[in-house]
Amino acid sequence: MRLTLIPPKLETSKHRTLLSLNKVTAMMTSTRLQEMEMARRQFNQLFSELMPTRETTWSPAIEFTATEAEFILRAQLPGIAAKDVDVQIGQDTVSISGEHKLEATEAKGLRSEFRYGKFRRVISLPAPVQNDQAKAELKDGILTLTLPRLQAVKPTIVKLNLVESEAQAEETADVWNS
Repeated sequence: MRLTLIPPKLETSKHRTLLSLNKVTAMMTSTRLQEMEMARRQFNQLFSELMPTRETTWSPAIEFTATEAEFILRAQLPGIAAKDVDVQIGQDTVSISGEHKLEATEAKGLRSEFRYGKFRRVISLPAPVQNDQAKAELKDGILTLTLPRLQAVKPTIVKLNLVESEAQAEETADVWNS
């Protein structure tokens, strides 16, 4: 696009015609660019609808609650079978991963807004858990993990009776000396 600026004093009918042509050319160029952008968007939408099996990684939505005794972690996994879910629990993290596979159909013109492909979510826990005591349930598309908190070892005080220890030590000494 080329614009020519003409000082007002030198403006003639020839210059007015030139300015009008420049404005029309600029508007046509702008319209062509808008049409090309619209065509590009339509092609992108068409290809995204025709290829729903793109490999994408997504994260399931979670809900995390805590009580004094345990953490409860719920994850939305609609339409996903338990065999396609992998849960790993450490003392301070939980990892949920798997894959939601697209079922093969002979239908044409498929449009789907469901999430397909691999998913992964790693959640840091605010406190350590007893990972060997964790429980899991997948029901109605909701994975529920019950994670018991790691109970702090309470210091116990053991009082030793030294009088009995000395008496036992003398008996043991007699056995060894005989």
